[in-house]
Amino acid sequence: MKVDLSQYDNSWYNPGKGMIVRSIWYVVNALFFISPFLPVSFIKVRLLRLFGARIGKGVVIKPRVNIKYPWNLSIGDYSWIGEGVWIDNLTKVDIGPHCCLSQGAMLLCGNHDYSKSTFDLRIGPIVLEEGVWIGANSMVVGNTKCLSHSVLAVNSVAGGQLDAYGIYRGNPAEKIRERVVKD
Repeated sequence: MKVDLSQYDNSWYNPGKGMIVRSIWYVVNALFFISPFLPVSFIKVRLLRLFGARIGKGVVIKPRVNIKYPWNLSIGDYSWIGEGVWIDNLTKVDIGPHCCLSQGAMLLCGNHDYSKSTFDLRIGPIVLEEGVWIGANSMVVGNTKCLSHSVLAVNSVAGGQLDAYGIYRGNPAEKIRERVVKD
């Protein structure tokens, strides 16, 4: 079946910055974030702020992190972005304070409408409230809200809403129990 892409029109989508800024960010992202050779977080935090991200104090950003558009990113105090995390934020991603994105986690705000022959772009925001933990190699898709202190277990896929203090596992992620936080 031949698909006519002449009807494909995502002109409605605005990445938030012009081609020059996006191109400069692409180079900065490749040199300082995706590269494994800069393990120092404070330089990354400053670069993100320079490009419009809102970053709290004490944020740790490990090597090989890929961030699509920093101007669509907010990270709260003392959050941890693990090695190999991919934040594909075509729209807003808000990461609350004291969150942990474990190694290889993916936050994906974009997808395509497979029901249309033009495969139109669909985007949705992601919100991680305070104390959320996204497990290693897990995926959070657009239009997802992880409420306070929820957990997404290793290799799981979350869409929709995760209850506060809920522990979720699987694809699609299902609640398996309550999280008990001990002081």
